[in-house]
Amino acid sequence: MQNTLERTKPLTRTVSSKKEAILEGSKVPKDVIRELNNRSLYHFLQYFWHIVSPHDFQSNWHIEYLCDELVKVATRVGDKLPREHDLIINVPPGSTKTIICSIMFPAWCWTKWPWMRFITASYAQQLSLESADYCRDLLKSTNFKEIYPDIVIKDDKDTKSNYKIVKNNPPTHAGRIPTQAVIGGQRYTTSVGGTLMGFHGDILIVDDPINPKQAASPVELANANQWMEQTLPSRKTNKANTPTVLIMQRLHQDDPSGHWLSKQKANLSHISIPGECRNYKKQVQPPELIENYIDGLMDVNRLPWKTLADLEADLGQYGFAGQIGQNPTPAGGGMFKVDHFGMMESAPQLNHISHTVRYWDKAGTEGGAGAYTVGVKMCQLTNGNWVILDVKRGRWGTRERENIIRETAEGDGRGVIVWVEQEPGSGGKESAEGTIRTLAGYSVYAERPTGNKEFRADPYSVQVNGGNVQLLLGEWNREFREEHRFFPYSTHKDQVDAASGAFGKVIGKKKARCLGR
Repeated sequence: MQNTLERTKPLTRTVSSKKEAILEGSKVPKDVIRELNNRSLYHFLQYFWHIVSPHDFQSNWHIEYLCDELVKVATRVGDKLPREHDLIINVPPGSTKTIICSIMFPAWCWTKWPWMRFITASYAQQLSLESADYCRDLLKSTNFKEIYPDIVIKDDKDTKSNYKIVKNNPPTHAGRIPTQAVIGGQRYTTSVGGTLMGFHGDILIVDDPINPKQAASPVELANANQWMEQTLPSRKTNKANTPTVLIMQRLHQDDPSGHWLSKQKANLSHISIPGECRNYKKQVQPPELIENYIDGLMDVNRLPWKTLADLEADLGQYGFAGQIGQNPTPAGGGMFKVDHFGMMESAPQLNHISHTVRYWDKAGTEGGAGAYTVGVKMCQLTNGNWVILDVKRGRWGTRERENIIRETAEGDGRGVIVWVEQEPGSGGKESAEGTIRTLAGYSVYAERPTGNKEFRADPYSVQVNGGNVQLLLGEWNREFREEHRFFPYSTHKDQVDAASGAFGKVIGKKKARCLGR
């Protein structure tokens, strides 16, 4: 067999047309083709490519790499072993990810383990069904039947959203027609947020759980993450063995990939392949994959520099950073270059301070996932630079919030001017007036801001990016920096909004000395 396999090596080269693929296949014994496919998902993908795509196959290193990683995941399931990890794959659009993961991968698994059950999902039912239908077309194709006559779709369970796989018994010695042996292989297709009751999967595949429009909606993001975290895991055939494969382009700091990664789970493997590594070297995961980049490009044919430039013009800097760079913030750090924040280990001396304010961006939410109330204390130094001295942040009910604002003012001292953002409407006015009454005896003012948060943050961001803003060392530093890093697409914007407000007032006319930290 080894000599025969060696003679068939030309099969692994890229085929240039449907006709060539069929002709090449006809020259090689079908059992040899089956053996080669059995050994390699990558070979399987090339051999059946013309069934699922009208375009010629274009090889690239990332395709073979992803195929090999998926094979590792499936092999442990096939051997009934506990999963080593769930898998996150972040790649740019147009990288053949759906054909690899959602179309070819389940079909290849059934040729080895026809009992495997899959649950597959995408952000929209139509998109999910399209991948399932292509996979079904492959299984029904003449070419597939020639190589795998024993793998078929069950006659009475054959719909786009739910079909079952059976493996034919071999013919008897007497030549009798074999009966079908129902093995239990299945593909159930749904959308993110859709129903899964009554179905279980040995492998769960989620391909693009949200689209760019949904990524801009906190509600849609929360719904997708909740479904991924609470609904999908309950549908595992075996909680210890069943892996989840999540493949998507990055769209937001808190998209399903970011949400999973933020938990820092030990049993999570992350593959991140940005379209270029000149600006997104840190996003390449595992880091050794960078050796495969040519001229800084993941794929010189699919995504050359000219194409990337056009994509950046179409997507904008934020869209390009997420979808191509796999980092949902521009390469320079978004609106704020957080690496330009200076750090100060101790509070500046009083004679170095020009004036200080504390600016409150209030929220009425108590607990839950709503907005935060944030109070940023900022001073301007006599040399013209600025220092953020303290950040108070929490989700508090109205009474607790007002008590904390009062206690904070007492700690800051009467020399610190307090500003309160007044939300639109009568409710916002009443809330601001209530805080002013709470702070009787202190210098406190209310402000109705104009323009959106990005507009208000712009003057402040200029000084941050110029290296003119420092942070006093404190436990609040990390979350404060991270919110700035992803602004304006950060999950929460309250700290940036309060800091922008403080900056606007600290450079204003009203001045006060900074008394205490």
